Amino acid sequence: MISVGIDVSKGKSTVCILKPYGEIVASPFEARHTESELKDLIQMIQRLDGEKRIVMEATGIYHLPMLSSLQDQKLFCSCN
Repeated sequence: MISVGIDVSKGKSTVCILKPYGEIVASPFEARHTESELKDLIQMIQRLDGEKRIVMEATGIYHLPMLSSLQDQKLFCSCN
């Protein structure tokens, strides 16, 4: 399973992608909450082989653009 962790803040998020046993697929990088950057992030996630799980923090309203974009593409997403 591919794990995508997202640390949400106002206007941008920090994303890290890992394979099982901690193998790094993508070191932490920032993704702004713009349509184009969210689209790029989603395409990156969709290109990964295997089952994917996305976990992000629920931060008031700041996580909503990221969450709705991921869910629109039928990607599993959990907010804590």
